[in-house]
Amino acid sequence: MKPSLRVAFAAAVLSTVPLAVAATPAHAANSLTMLGADVSSLQRSLDLGAKYYNAAGTAADPLDILKSKGLNYARLRVWNNPASGYNNKAKVLQAATSIKSKGLRLLIDFHYSDTWADPGKQYPPAGWASHSLSQLQSDVYNYTYDVCSSLKAQGTTPDSVQIGNEINVGMLWPQGKVTGNNFAPLASLLKQGYAATKACNGGTQVVIHTADADSDANARWFYDGIKAQGVVWDVTALSYYCFWHGSLTNLYNVITDVKSRYGKPVVIAETAYPFTTANADSEGNSYTGAVPCDGNAASWAGQATEFSWIQDTARNAGAIGVFYWEPTWYAVKGNGWDPANMNGTGDGWDNMAVFDWTGHVNPSIVWTP
Repeated sequence: MKPSLRVAFAAAVLSTVPLAVAATPAHAANSLTMLGADVSSLQRSLDLGAKYYNAAGTAADPLDILKSKGLNYARLRVWNNPASGYNNKAKVLQAATSIKSKGLRLLIDFHYSDTWADPGKQYPPAGWASHSLSQLQSDVYNYTYDVCSSLKAQGTTPDSVQIGNEINVGMLWPQGKVTGNNFAPLASLLKQGYAATKACNGGTQVVIHTADADSDANARWFYDGIKAQGVVWDVTALSYYCFWHGSLTNLYNVITDVKSRYGKPVVIAETAYPFTTANADSEGNSYTGAVPCDGNAASWAGQATEFSWIQDTARNAGAIGVFYWEPTWYAVKGNGWDPANMNGTGDGWDNMAVFDWTGHVNPSIVWTP
């Protein structure tokens, strides 16, 4: 079982959200150098004819709009062989060219799956489904190296690579699932991903990403577990959605602890906040409850304020980056969530994007160093 003991932090004395946001460590506040967004769905939206408009109401390239808002890093997920034909290697190579042409840095998010991988599901791609652990080790190395090297060959070398997506209890289940406290199988896969990335390009950062911003006990259980098995990584990444992962004070505490405990930079690899509770299409929204966070309404102003507070909290806790998840994924018909049925499913994120249902950007949203 995961340990239940939580560690006391100096920051735990913070008792209100505004205080947690404004809290300043003894040293000067850290700067956020990774000001990012996951734009994995954007290519499909553009192919379907989606339009994006800046704060002045003028149609523009969405990457240019986001860059004008402070963005300097883009994240792309890669699936092995998705039924949709999107988010695969070929499409990632194409999108990476657009991203790098804008002067943005690039984070590649390996799911090692044909579809979504997250804490509740980490299914291997169909082509690897019958493989043993030793075969999967080779699969991870070869696939990671191939994608990274193909990006490098076209002049779009990734600046960072995630070995797995929200791998709270492992990846490539069942072979790479953490059972009990046995991290050895997962560690063997992570080591191959690290080795492949560094063989491709020694300067590319290797990121290990969990959705453990809610629980320092869970974060310690996971990162202690892989560290004890000799796993090496460069950046510790967490997901933080306030309605699922708790208060900003708790986020501050988790960041400060994992930063000091593992001696590595920390980034929030995913976050978002709704600008409305309404729904733009037939697909239910991913989050349907009342907006619970920090008194910020589901509005343009509320979304911008909450995102600003998340960045402030991360910065003051010593993190180096925050990524907004899928800010461009507004309700474009045909860009559904299910890669096996993109036309027949909708977008559960249409109320969380930073572009409204007609493609106009939140005028108040900003990424701040």
